[in-house]
Order: sequence, then structure tokens, then C-alpha cells
Amino acid sequence: MADERPRSAAMPRSTAMIERLVAFDTTSRNSNLEMIDFVRDHLAELGVESRLTHDDEGAKANLYATLGPGDRPGICLSGHTDVVPVDGQDWETDPFRATIREGRVYGRGTADMKSFIAAALTFAPDILARVKDTPIHFAFSYDEELGCLGAPRLIAAIERMPVRPAMCIIGEPTGMKVVTGHKGKRDLRCRVRGRECHSAYIHGGVNAIEIAAELVAFLGRMAQRLQREGPFEAAFDPPFTTVHVGTIAGGTALNIVPRECTFEFEIRNLPGHDPEPLIEEVRAFAEAELLPRMREVAVESGIEWQPRAAYPGLATGDDGEVVRLAKRLARANDTATVSFGTEGGLFDAAGIPAVVCGPGHIAQAHKANEFISLKQVAACEDFLGRLLDEIGGDGAG
Repeated sequence: MADERPRSAAMPRSTAMIERLVAFDTTSRNSNLEMIDFVRDHLAELGVESRLTHDDEGAKANLYATLGPGDRPGICLSGHTDVVPVDGQDWETDPFRATIREGRVYGRGTADMKSFIAAALTFAPDILARVKDTPIHFAFSYDEELGCLGAPRLIAAIERMPVRPAMCIIGEPTGMKVVTGHKGKRDLRCRVRGRECHSAYIHGGVNAIEIAAELVAFLGRMAQRLQREGPFEAAFDPPFTTVHVGTIAGGTALNIVPRECTFEFEIRNLPGHDPEPLIEEVRAFAEAELLPRMREVAVESGIEWQPRAAYPGLATGDDGEVVRLAKRLARANDTATVSFGTEGGLFDAAGIPAVVCGPGHIAQAHKANEFISLKQVAACEDFLGRLLDEIGGDGAG
């Protein structure tokens, strides 16, 4: 680890483990097995068995482990192992080598969210030494950054177990605030198929880019309507469901009417706002207004919709046991909401009440020179230390 702090300065206990985890390049396009194997071996040395669930190709895995009695519900500490790419970002340090500078740890995943996992692993021996009747479960997933793709298999495996956790704390970066609500997400890809021809004779073709542009414009009007008319929930920023087109590609040359165009869009919905009618609205527009015009020229033309990722919003009541516990551990008097998504909604939908509370800030994530402050790492350690006091005295679960 590159360390630019005086060696006499106190470091949080988890710093060394953060270094180990950041060094694994678990960008979502890569396998996470090297990191999962490290975590499994680390826990095995403590006498803890891990259960893995893999993706279809066997290239990625979730990990679930129980520290303490396996026949009781307990508390789940959950996090994702994957990170977003560093491609095209102007890093001042090696993103996969933790660098300490002026009270911060720089590196990909320091904020989102390897520092939480590192703290949990660092405290594993303490948990084992002090756990009595309330076990602590570790649940570490793959492909959260691609739309929470790994967590459903992890949760399905948990549901098949004789005993499930009573509650779950998701360690996404919230500045150690207790978050009880976040938006859901639907992610779709639209593929428009037209007919290509020479651009001098456009009447014989169907321009896929122009059709896609009409759909993108329709989604833009939908987004403006939602911003103007709601529904609204003041606790969120922004306080309405959002619609966003993020990528578009099509065409081969200027003098060829493009045969194909593909774009991706997402809906980030308020927890109580069903996104399905919005998706049906744009599909209905395509069916009624665009397809008949396209097929008058080319019967083979079409519009295809491919669902890619989906997860529900989170809306945990402030009077729930997991909220009361998290507020005690964080020494917080209130709760918050966030607009980014987490795996919390999936746990909650499976009957495992969840909150989001972890070190670091989302403003530092997903960009060059990602960092977490050492103060945030220390605050997370204090949180876990108070959790040990709770379970050591059988105060939860």
C-alpha cells in the first residue's frame, strides 16, 4: 500500500484488509472468484464455512457465511464485490492499489463498497469470540453494478436454508447514515430493425435511427411529465420517478439508410410507483404509431424490447426492528433516503427487512480518484463494535 501518512499516525484496523480487497480487479466484466476465494479462505482459517452460488458460466460467485449458531436467524451484513470500470478516467494513482494520502484511502471500490466488506472481515474474529445467541451472516454478491444480477441467486439460496436472517444491513456508502428507502430500477434495451438502402432513394428504406429517435423523444417527454406531474415523494432527491436514455448506436455510413439502431433506457421509480405502466406506455406508442408506418415500407421491420436488469425500491418502516438496531449502532436519531439503488429492496422483498448503512459517500464513487476517508472507516468500525456489544449481550436478532 502506498502510504503518505506518518507511520506514527493511528490507522483503522480495517486498513490492511481494504488494501487486500482493492488489489482484486473485480470490475463487473471480470470474474470475482479470486476475491471470493480469498474471503472464503480467510473465513476458513477462522473455522467458518462459506457457501457459494455461481453464475451460469461459473465465472462469478456469491458468498454466504454464518458466524455463530446456524440454527438461529441473526443479522446479515451484505455487500457487493464488483466495482465499476476505470476506463477513460484520469487517475492520479493506481486504482487497484490502495493509496493513503491526507486522511483518505484512494482506490477503486474504497467507497463503493469494499471498505465495508473489509471492516466486516476484520471484525470476524471478534464476532466469533463474542457471539452468543445471535449469529452474524456475511452475504457478498457479484454484479450489483450491472443491475443487482447476482443477489437474486444469493437470496434464493438463503431462502432454501432452514433458518433465514431476521434482518439485513447493506453496507453501501451512506456516510454511516441509516437509509430506509431508495428507488427501484428497470433497465431495458430497445432494438429497432428497419430496411437499409442507398440514401438517394430513402423512400425504399426504413431509417432505424429516425424511428429510435422518435422513441427517445417519447421517453424524454415522459420524463418531463413525471418531473412536472409526479407522483412526488419529498424524501427523495429528485422527488419523482426518472426516465433516462443512456446509450444509442446505429448506422454504418452517411449514404446508407440505417437498418438497425439500439438504445438503452432506465426507469428509476419511487418505491410506491409501479414502473410497468410506463414501459407499456412506450411500447403502446411503438405499436400504434411507429410499426404500422414502418411495415408499410418493409414488412420485416420491427421493434424489440429486451429487459436487462430490475430491482425493487426499498421502503422500510421507521418502526422496524432493523431500523431501531441500525439507529442505535449508528447513534442516529433519524433516517434518510437515497435515489441510487441497492440490493436492499431484494432482501426486503424476500421477507428479510433491510436498511442501508455504510462508510463513505456516493459522491466519491464511480469516478477517478475514488476515495474513502479514514474517519469514515473508523466510524464503520465503531458501528461494528457496538454491534458486538449488542450480540455479546444478546441484544438483537
